[in-house]
Amino acid sequence: MKKVLRLIIWITMVSVAVVGNYFCIEKKLVFWEGVFSMMFPIALGKTVWAIQDLCDTTNWKTSLRKHRRGKLIRNNDLIRISFSYLYRIKIKDKYFLVKNCRNTGKYQPVGGVYKMEGNEKLAIKNLFHVVDDDKIPIDNTSRDDYRLQMESKYLRRFVKRFNCRKAERERIDNVGRELREELIDSGIVKWKRIKYRFCGRHMTELKFGEHFQIYELLLADIVELLPTPEQENDLIKLMEIESDHYCFATADQITRLGVDTEKNQLYERIGDHTKKIIQENEGQLLKIANTGNVYTIDLLE
Repeated sequence: MKKVLRLIIWITMVSVAVVGNYFCIEKKLVFWEGVFSMMFPIALGKTVWAIQDLCDTTNWKTSLRKHRRGKLIRNNDLIRISFSYLYRIKIKDKYFLVKNCRNTGKYQPVGGVYKMEGNEKLAIKNLFHVVDDDKIPIDNTSRDDYRLQMESKYLRRFVKRFNCRKAERERIDNVGRELREELIDSGIVKWKRIKYRFCGRHMTELKFGEHFQIYELLLADIVELLPTPEQENDLIKLMEIESDHYCFATADQITRLGVDTEKNQLYERIGDHTKKIIQENEGQLLKIANTGNVYTIDLLE
């Protein structure tokens, strides 16, 4: 609504400048003719900006444009992207989390970065000149991840391609790979099939990441496990077993990142991105195509 109002105001100012300038020419009001002449290009420029703002339908697009207008980001500046999917696995009032495999010591949702398939990496290198992200070491488990860097001028087109059918990649209707690796292959559970619901997409604004000292755009598709009665029983049994590989946390504990002042545990033991899966935060997710769909997939390779 604010964007529409801003556009109306600047269109009105352009109209006033045009009419006022014409009137002053007719009446030979030299001073006011000069005022309206200076007013016109300013109002026209603001109108163009207002139209652009109206077309930016998501926060990350708005933030990208603001950073460019403020000269904080130039076309050739590298932007780091990390596009992933995360599982909301909730039993009773607690969420199931696993320990980060990269030695952060923190717990986080099951899930991980989307993988490219086929010739996708070659295609996006040719289209967007992407480079591998060197902020996290590349190994056999992270190769072909959608964790990359590219110049800011390509960012909009890259996201558009990621969302279209041309992209050869993992898709929301089959995101069992990370769950299989983290829960099945590790022996935590022995599930052969799962059902889940696509809750929506969390997308950050474009902002400067303190950890890696680079501007970042982070995407996370949230899926909610719909466990069978047997799978619910498996999770309840896991709650009764002390383990260093996983934990169960309430929404409050996740919001506090695991910090417990009453027990004098003042270190963060839960990753800050875990907040994205909390049920109460679902209203903040983007409702993109296929949101609300339910999928059933086999976990057997």
